[in-house]
Amino acid sequence: QVQLVESGGGLVQAGGSLRLSCVVSGSIFSINAMGWYRQAPGKERELVAGITRGGTTNYADSVKGRFTSSRDNAKNTLYLQMNSLKPEDTAVYYCNAEVVVVIPLVSNYWGQGTQVTVSS
Repeated sequence: QVQLVESGGGLVQAGGSLRLSCVVSGSIFSINAMGWYRQAPGKERELVAGITRGGTTNYADSVKGRFTSSRDNAKNTLYLQMNSLKPEDTAVYYCNAEVVVVIPLVSNYWGQGTQVTVSS
């Protein structure tokens, strides 16, 4: 069984910062790509930041220059540093991971989400 647990969400004023973490645990051989998604009320879930196992990142245009994604492969942990937060960043943030449990089986897993609220 594989679990993804996010932490670090909360309430912050506009212009502030938060750092999200996502720890992947369970029966894991390796983790391929990982990503952060978010879903605001009444909107579809969208990709915020993706990162390959080698550390190559891609970001949504709306967060470029403000958010930074990183990972620690030894700790099976994904991070999202969010700076200069805006009220429109308010959403539930989800961690996603492509996990190799047993070669060559790859499965996609989601965390339970963590709420980020940015007040104006």
